[in-house]
Amino acid sequence: MRSGVIAQKVGMTRIFTDAGEHVPVTVLKVDNCQVVGHRTMEKNGYVALQVGVGRAKVKNVSKAERGRFAVANVEPKQKLAEFRVTEDGVIPVGAEITADHFLAGQFVDVTGTTLGKGFAGGMKRWNFGGLRATHGVSVSHRSIGGTGGRQDPGKTFKNKKMPGHLGVERVTTQNLRVVQTDVARGLILVEGAVPGHAGGWIFIRDAVKRKAPADLPMPGKFRTNGASNSEAPAAETETVEENA
Repeated sequence: MRSGVIAQKVGMTRIFTDAGEHVPVTVLKVDNCQVVGHRTMEKNGYVALQVGVGRAKVKNVSKAERGRFAVANVEPKQKLAEFRVTEDGVIPVGAEITADHFLAGQFVDVTGTTLGKGFAGGMKRWNFGGLRATHGVSVSHRSIGGTGGRQDPGKTFKNKKMPGHLGVERVTTQNLRVVQTDVARGLILVEGAVPGHAGGWIFIRDAVKRKAPADLPMPGKFRTNGASNSEAPAAETETVEENA
């Protein structure tokens, strides 16, 4: 199990395939997404990575948090999240996860906070059918009707679906296909809509209900000190040869 990333929703657009068909995509930007801490089995009872993204103003970060970022040797982050991983999915602290962490064609699960819609009626909020258009019904065509029993039980039960606040909820959309990635600009294009407004934070993980591609990088694609992890082994080999 690999780590996920925190991205920022840019908006929606479309791209064209070689056959001339257009695919609606949501553009997600991964900007300076770094690993800022580890959770270990010995110390915490589980294995996870703490990932941060964005740049926070130092005056808005507590002294204790500034100390944690200093130990990790990273800038204070605006948004933090934890991703559970297996032992072979641990990425070094300070490493920056890049957009090619995900492959074109693979499926991902995305999590975001939905748009707030204010107070909504039962038809919009819960897809109720409303009342009849005729036969004695006037004015109240979009009302929800009765909410309780008659003499027995004679009350409205808790958690009854009724009009109320709609939106601003944490929602996960599963099995969205990654159409394209742009490492230079840090963009991930996924097919379809993603919950949340433009500029909102989105969490992207490997899909749990789809089989991962065979060539999926493990523990992932990242760069340390400006060099990607795929380039690191070659550099080490050259160093060994020079020393020899």
